[in-house]
Amino acid sequence: MAPHDTSQLDNPAWYSLIGAHSRHARGAGRALRYDPAVSVWGATPDDATADDWAALGELLGPEESISLPGRTLPDGWEGDGGLGLQMVDEGFVPDARDGDGLVTLSDADVPEMVDLVERTQPGPFAPRTIELGGYVGVRVATDGGSKLVAMAGRRMNPNGWVEISAVCTDDDYRGRGYAARVVRAVASGIRAEGQRAFLHVRADNEPAKRVYERLGFVVRREFPFSFGRPALEQPAAGARNDQTETDTAA
Repeated sequence: MAPHDTSQLDNPAWYSLIGAHSRHARGAGRALRYDPAVSVWGATPDDATADDWAALGELLGPEESISLPGRTLPDGWEGDGGLGLQMVDEGFVPDARDGDGLVTLSDADVPEMVDLVERTQPGPFAPRTIELGGYVGVRVATDGGSKLVAMAGRRMNPNGWVEISAVCTDDDYRGRGYAARVVRAVASGIRAEGQRAFLHVRADNEPAKRVYERLGFVVRREFPFSFGRPALEQPAAGARNDQTETDTAA
């Protein structure tokens, strides 16, 4: 397998917003955020200055906070967060049967997708997150129709890499291999485009980590996720807020 450059994975929101997801970017120069209807992520460049962080703060509404994948909160910001794990495709083997029995999700499915996310809490999901593409799901028959019980899709897209996200399964349908099936389908689609998949998982979510490892993903690094905003009262010189928030994705 040819190696893929992983350098952009340390700041994936920034490289997504200046690249493949530029159409979803709001802001200018060295402070960008996703359209909030699409995603909660914001970003500054690798060498961000205090002015860049101030510019990002100006993109937020009153009392609004923003998520910052791969970053810790800078001086003058308040919030919380923690560490997750970033895992990358180092051995996933696509199969022609990937996707069999799954449904491609569309705008019509968004209300059910939002409901499933709210019940299972895989991580942030906005009304237009589906526009980032590649969402598939498992539906089971019910009296008079069907029910969405598992899904996964795409989120950040730095050069050569696509994040698999919103991996979730209804509590009543766990243990049936649905998570592995939807992840396989999304990863196969990413591989077919000549890209590679990566994902994030809570550091304490050992069952999910084992599923991803069986599929050929390996831990690349511990990965901070912060959620915050400029502090209403700026800290005294030399003070620092090092709190972060763990992403709950997948």
